[in-house]
Amino acid sequence: MGAAPLTADPIGKALRALRDASGLTGDSVARRASMSAGKLSKIETGKVRPTLQDVDLVLTAVGVSQEVKEEFLAAARAEATEATAWRLLRRMGPWKHQKTIRAIEAGTTTLRLFQGQLIPGLLQTPEYTSAIFSLPPALPEETRVKTVAARLERQSVLYESDRSFRFLLCEHVLRWRISEPVVMALQLDRLVSVSRLPNISLGVVPSDRRMPDFPMTCFSLHDDRLVIVETFHSEVTTRDPKDVEMYLDTFERFAAVAVYGDAMRATIEDIRDGFLPRQERA
Repeated sequence: MGAAPLTADPIGKALRALRDASGLTGDSVARRASMSAGKLSKIETGKVRPTLQDVDLVLTAVGVSQEVKEEFLAAARAEATEATAWRLLRRMGPWKHQKTIRAIEAGTTTLRLFQGQLIPGLLQTPEYTSAIFSLPPALPEETRVKTVAARLERQSVLYESDRSFRFLLCEHVLRWRISEPVVMALQLDRLVSVSRLPNISLGVVPSDRRMPDFPMTCFSLHDDRLVIVETFHSEVTTRDPKDVEMYLDTFERFAAVAVYGDAMRATIEDIRDGFLPRQERA
């Protein structure tokens, strides 16, 4: 299957041509790409400019060759880095964004995630997740429930033995109280439990060590092909090899000063006990 000429047609029309050539229906491709059929239709008709994530997911769903995929991604990468404002994601439905992230994670063999802000979504308890989406600007109740459920559904990927997860958390994240103490204690218990899974490496960057850098943002590395960075106002996605290499280097520098295994669990349990009433401490 050859690629449609990208210089003559918008990306959306070229994606439509590839889908037609594959014989797949729009509903089928949209389902595989974890997006609504309406969104796919708007992309194909040029009413919505697709993000790099959208293009990648659609091409994977259609089943094009790696060569064709790279050609399309190169064309879609008019700017190597793109940002999507949180207000737009909120307007579109934050639970839909959770499904997009789930699709990206499903195609990732090794996930590296650095957090200097909060517990990673893949490791959150329902109560902690609900507390996050209750922070200003709080989501409406129905939207919050759907978004929490969508985030928790992503966690099933942790139990797929052919995938590898490396989480790095700054110590202050464990102490950053975004809910009642009991919710924080249960969340830290969850970290200790999940850390024992054989395909998970969980490191805590202690606050009493000399740091290799500043935790300016949190970010996730999907293999060596994609970085997603979260800021206060937007989510930034980049596939530029130089950017990916920089984030890989940053991750490894923080990983070098983190504690793991029993030392990590002892750190988490000590902080957890600080959230518990004295009589409930082990």
